[in-house]
Amino acid sequence: MRHAKSALVASLAVSQIIGWGTTFEMPAVFGRQIASELGMANETAFAGLTVMMLVMAALGPTTGKLIARLGAARVLALGSLTMASGLCVLAAAQGIVTYGLAWLIFGLGGSFALSVPALAAVVEREGREARRTIGILMVFTGLSSAVCWPLLALAGEAFGWRAALLFAALAHVVVCLPLHLSLLSLKIARSDAEKAQDSVEPLSLSPRMGTLAFALIAIASSLASLMTFGLSPQLLHILELSGATPALALQLGSLRAVFGIAARAVDLVAGRHTTPVVTALAGTAMLTGSTLLLIFSSGTPSSLLLFTALYGFGSGVTTLARALLPLAFFSASRFAEQSARLALPQNLANAAAPILITAVIDRAGITTGLVTTTALAATAFLAVIGLAVIARRGRLATPA
Repeated sequence: MRHAKSALVASLAVSQIIGWGTTFEMPAVFGRQIASELGMANETAFAGLTVMMLVMAALGPTTGKLIARLGAARVLALGSLTMASGLCVLAAAQGIVTYGLAWLIFGLGGSFALSVPALAAVVEREGREARRTIGILMVFTGLSSAVCWPLLALAGEAFGWRAALLFAALAHVVVCLPLHLSLLSLKIARSDAEKAQDSVEPLSLSPRMGTLAFALIAIASSLASLMTFGLSPQLLHILELSGATPALALQLGSLRAVFGIAARAVDLVAGRHTTPVVTALAGTAMLTGSTLLLIFSSGTPSSLLLFTALYGFGSGVTTLARALLPLAFFSASRFAEQSARLALPQNLANAAAPILITAVIDRAGITTGLVTTTALAATAFLAVIGLAVIARRGRLATPA
């Protein structure tokens, strides 16, 4: 059983690192170079990320139905082939039309290969006991940029960005595709009683309360995404406007990713003693506190470090909570469906966040931008409090 779990984590960790690192994270390495060669503005090149998120949002419900019909492994395999085709199209791009087409394909491939299907593959095999495995998987997924950025940069320097993208496409076919297909035969031994628990609801909720719980999860996760996806691209700029030197801002910005991964690792240790709702409360509280601190602090290095720690830990914990909250309120057999439905508002928020938050900061100033993001995080925190009330009222199902 331990070998099967290790194989599951290893397969999905590798495929998620490659999947995110060669698509969503790739423009950080090649975006400006591609824009220059294709005669596009830099913002047009980076708008591909928004296109990808919008397509993933639109296809969220469809992805859930496909997972229910075909199983997560087959959907993931289809995603690998789709991602590879998108990278080939991008490698051959000669202008904005083929560039945009590539990002449309990445959106389709991302729906099938990233996040929801991977988490569904874990829940299919572990049921309600999937929390720890999901946490481990998300620690590794957070390393996608750290792993792929230097590899893409080296390949780009040696062979050019087009060849580097073809190598990335090859990785999806020769690495990710076999790993996803191997999941078809990967089974984790579970008793009949444990399997029966997959269809048992963790809480006794009326249809109305179940609908309310879903809505609150959607609100909390989407608002938290608006804040984190909106602030992250502007983080160095915000730190400098708050008093950091360029060198200090760069150091603190690098630490933010470390804090985020550390937060997920800490949850692996503490998670068995808490619930996803508690995790979400902690994450949204830290996000709220981080920007409040920046509003009222004097911009000293220590206060900026504390902001970075709160923001990094908060964003890392909140990302994990977003993945786990559906499992806290709905049965394991409904996890893929509910997670895919939640992908619609979440990915819409991801797509809109950089544009909205950047516009607020540029047009209204840093203070207004921080007040806006604080309000987003605080509202997400209130939504999670609502989830805590629902969880308290619900009767917990007998543990498997």
